Amino acid sequence: MAGQRKLGRDAAGRMALLRNQVTNLLYHGKIRTTTAKAKEIRRIAEGLIAMAVREKDNYEEVTITQKQPKLDVNGKRVKEVVDGKKVTVYEEVQKTIKKDSASRLHARRQMLKVLYPITEVEANKKRQAKKVDLTDKLFSEIAPKYVDRNGGYTRIIKIGPRKGDGAEEVIIELV
Repeated sequence: MAGQRKLGRDAAGRMALLRNQVTNLLYHGKIRTTTAKAKEIRRIAEGLIAMAVREKDNYEEVTITQKQPKLDVNGKRVKEVVDGKKVTVYEEVQKTIKKDSASRLHARRQMLKVLYPITEVEANKKRQAKKVDLTDKLFSEIAPKYVDRNGGYTRIIKIGPRKGDGAEEVIIELV
């Protein structure tokens, strides 16, 4: 017996399809697909969520001092003359950052192997697209909801046959 469903595709096409579907499931919370695809998506998605739950609090917060250019009212860098040259003025800023432990970093990289990068674009502002960090969303939003659960992070709901070819369609969603 095969280890997975073939879904009528070669290995590269199948992996691309599943990566895309898992990325959309975690980004939107639910998607509509066929039963066979949903069962394969569930395997991958639940593994990623379990990894995020395991490594949720495995970091330390570190305060660092960083030099940052001083800005004027218009947002331009402040410059002063030193020895006949214009030099940018810097100020020191304290920042608190999350420093991942080795196992959390490994989990993040394992997630990035599966998830596609997402760019969020607002309706009329195509130039102001911003990248969504889906791994951070997994650690900070999705994992805290499932801390007290032992698996079963997704639900498959049957919605009937598809109109075109009669394939059984389902909605797969995060519980």
